[in-house]
This record gives sequence, C-alpha cells and structure tokens, in this order.
Amino acid sequence: MENYLIKGILIGLLFGIPVGAVGAMTVQRTFRYGFKAGLITGLGSSVADCFYACIGAFGLTLLSDFLLKHQTLIHVIGGILVFTMGLRLLISKENNVLSKQVTSSLKMFLSSFAVGITNPAAILTFLFAFSYFEITKQAKLFTNIQLIMGVFIGTYLWWGVLSIFIYLIKKKTKNYNFCYMNKLFGVILLLFSTSVFIKTLF
Repeated sequence: MENYLIKGILIGLLFGIPVGAVGAMTVQRTFRYGFKAGLITGLGSSVADCFYACIGAFGLTLLSDFLLKHQTLIHVIGGILVFTMGLRLLISKENNVLSKQVTSSLKMFLSSFAVGITNPAAILTFLFAFSYFEITKQAKLFTNIQLIMGVFIGTYLWWGVLSIFIYLIKKKTKNYNFCYMNKLFGVILLLFSTSVFIKTLF
C-alpha cells in the first residue's frame, strides 16, 4: 500500500520552501515578536498551500478553472496587500523599545494566509507534483486526506526551521534597531509587490 502521507510530506518539502513575501514577513515578525509569531505567520501560508493542494487532490475542476481564469486579478489583489504591508513597515516610527500593542496572532495568521491564497498558480504546481509522484485523481478519500496532511506537515516544517533559525540569530544578536529593520523589510515587501505588478503587466 502506497504511503500518501510520506508522499505529501515530500511534496510539501519540495514546494514549500519559504521564499517570497511570506518568507520576509516570517523573518521580520520572528525578529520583532518572537518565535511564536514566526510559526503563526508560517501557519497561514501552509493552510493556503493546503487549500490549493485540496483542489488538486480532489479534482475540483470548477473551482480551479475559476481561480486560474481570474488569477491576474487575484495576483493584483495580493500585490496590493503586500505593497500595503511593506509601506506600513517603511513609514513605521517604532524605536528599539517594544510597543505595548503587539500584533494579534489572528491578524498574523490571516495576513500570511491572504498573501498565500493570492497565488492560484499553486494549483498547477501541486498538480504537477501529484503527477510526478504518480498520485491519481481516483485515489480514495482517506488517501487524499493523508496526502493533504503530508503537504501541511512538509510545508510547515520549512516554516518551523526558518523561525528557529531566525530566533537563534536574534538571541545571538545583541544590538539591533527595530525601526531600521522595519524599514528594511518594508523595502523588501515593496520590491516583492513591484515584481508582482511587473509580471502581471508583461
């Protein structure tokens, strides 16, 4: 019997590498708010990945066709969201002292989920991965659930590793300026959003 859980984990590890806007958000929030904030941010992205993996695994063609048909608009919405977050970080005037208003866990999760979900092309990525690992659309419900659980575990492992790595760097770093870091990651997010707009135009 094929182990769909293991295959899902491998797919998650191969295609869930923390890059892009959510990766930058995870690094910034781990530095700013701690290890837990990085895990929550990564969780939003993993759930978004699982949503698209579900569409591919269960063959929800109507939904996938709709998302892919409108992916340009969805990309633009995602770009605007990332641009807004980057601009807020760039104009932030926080000093080195942690503010009393700590961003809520729900807000961290929803913001990273929103960025992750604005990439409908992930459906094609997972369809390719499922084909490569010889996973058919005729798979049973239980095996598909195993597959999705594996994808979640695989992608979330990446976010856990990244959060731990950044947290350890934070502990080793004695002097760092939160205001400067906010501006740095603000610029990075603005660059990511600009690349989205350029790809959409051309």
